[in-house]
Amino acid sequence: MKFTFLITEHCFTSGVVGLLDAFAIANLWQQELTDSREQLFTTELVSIDGKPITSSGCIELKTHRSIKETEKPEYIIVPPVFPSANLGHQLTPDVQNWLTENHRHHVPIAAVCTGSFLLAETGLLDDRTATTNWQFAGKFQQLFPKVKLRPELILTEEDGLICTGAATAYLNFGLSLIRRYGSEDLENVCAKALLIDPNRTSQAPYFLERRAEKHADAAIEKAQRLMHEKYSEIKIIDEIADHVGISSRHFKRRFKQAVGCSPLTYLQNIRIGSAKKKLESTLASIDDITLQIGYANASTFRRLFKTRTNLSPREYRDKFSKIMSVDKR
Repeated sequence: MKFTFLITEHCFTSGVVGLLDAFAIANLWQQELTDSREQLFTTELVSIDGKPITSSGCIELKTHRSIKETEKPEYIIVPPVFPSANLGHQLTPDVQNWLTENHRHHVPIAAVCTGSFLLAETGLLDDRTATTNWQFAGKFQQLFPKVKLRPELILTEEDGLICTGAATAYLNFGLSLIRRYGSEDLENVCAKALLIDPNRTSQAPYFLERRAEKHADAAIEKAQRLMHEKYSEIKIIDEIADHVGISSRHFKRRFKQAVGCSPLTYLQNIRIGSAKKKLESTLASIDDITLQIGYANASTFRRLFKTRTNLSPREYRDKFSKIMSVDKR
């Protein structure tokens, strides 16, 4: 199988060379497992004009040819693009035509991390399931509302269009290709050689709760400040509406328009973020943390935490705790 990487200016170096290395290691292990000298995976780098590009970190990547000189690609990979101000506005007519034409001829196209923005610009992801770097999921949804975004997933695939989650999710994507075009045994060996968890399917545990993008609604900004300062004391959303002097129904509508989610979801995000920090840096019990972040019922908190992170509070602590508990020693 030959993989064609469409590299663009300021693409993330690791999203390119990391996969190149994974395929090279897969070839080595394939030879050892089968005594075959065949190169199971081959690769090529192409750019719009065939000239070298400068990736992130000012590293020059040389190309084999231009996209117009590329004959019948077998599998196209779009690496991550640097999250600059023009993220989501980088598609050129040549790339548009090249990607859509290859998709029409049933060539699989995979977008790694923020590479999904470039793929989404073509319109190919409209009405299809996709994922992206979770840090830019909000911007992605604003720019491409027709895409069925699943930011919690590490990997999505529909109609020959593949997307991966943030950063090192490309390694899990690489393993999936090694399994598909190689074998399950080869995937298992490469996972061990590269120290990759092949069963990782969700990027939800890694989400960081961030403040929403800035907006011009002063009353909603006031509500957000209150929620960040008093999140553990707020009992019902109507309290926040009263604080900013807006009727409950009008407040919920304005909040959604300004922030992109409901007031309840926003408050839950703050509380889950606080719980994560406590699980990472303290030995407080789950019951104590439940009360500290504003919930009266530990079962309610556990269900919500599991829904948001795909891990139970205890599993999250085991995975991310910065300190060693008595149970771990």
